[in-house]
Amino acid sequence: MYLCYLDESGTSEIPGNTSHYVLSGLSIPVHKWKYCDNRISNLKNKWTLSGCELHTAWMRRPYIEQVKIPDFEKMDYQGRRVAVNSYRKNELLRLQKVNPKLYKQVKKNYRKTDPYIHLTYQEREDILLELSAEIGKWDFARLFAECIDKIYFDPLLSSQTPDEQAFEQVVSRFEQYLQITSNENKNLGLIIHDNNQTVAMRLTELMIEFHKKGTLWTKLKNIIETPLFVDSKLTSMVQIADLCSYSLRRYLENGETEIFYSIFKRADRKGKKVVGIRHFSSNDCKCEICKAH
Repeated sequence: MYLCYLDESGTSEIPGNTSHYVLSGLSIPVHKWKYCDNRISNLKNKWTLSGCELHTAWMRRPYIEQVKIPDFEKMDYQGRRVAVNSYRKNELLRLQKVNPKLYKQVKKNYRKTDPYIHLTYQEREDILLELSAEIGKWDFARLFAECIDKIYFDPLLSSQTPDEQAFEQVVSRFEQYLQITSNENKNLGLIIHDNNQTVAMRLTELMIEFHKKGTLWTKLKNIIETPLFVDSKLTSMVQIADLCSYSLRRYLENGETEIFYSIFKRADRKGKKVVGIRHFSSNDCKCEICKAH
């Protein structure tokens, strides 16, 4: 039995505010779940993040108040948190009076980044590097992903939206992996997706159709059920899928390789050829994904 955890990075809308939309699925054997969960928990505990969601994009943002607080890096964790919270309270009170619209956005930013305010920017980077290095060692894991460059996605020629195409591609590759690795005992797979209410019903309906008619690429013989939609705050492995999607998108959009290379080690391969990850882009793309595909 294999569990495949899915999460996305970027916007699927065209044009949206990102050039790429990425959907990743990280598959692990069910008997390795406890091991993976423990490894993630140990890393969280090391950085005083026990019980917190690791959301890569929010962790990698610069927090301007940390720069403005004198000797911030010299403080202990508790002192940093007290200082940041004090600064943020004052800033929210100020914005509430002078710019109510900005106040709402800043309040949201503060809420999303609150778990990490005791960590410097470099420490947050270190966490993600340690985590990606850990994933890179999981030789039992397989990464499937569809990375869509929306510049080359023509909605007039496609019967699907970018997120629907990505979902079908990831489901198809996971299914083919299960079929290929099955022996006398059939390998079964279950998809676990971050709970996004705007797409949950649509993807469930798509999966029902896949079970009835197959995808464009394969019949579903090994994947069971429709996706289970879970709260990423409570499920560490979905947070890892978020890291995978983010690292692929940032590599393709910005050339960032620090996290990418560790994550890319887990791409499903047939020999030396990467079959689990595709970059939907121009035919002459020279990225590492296209060269390996």
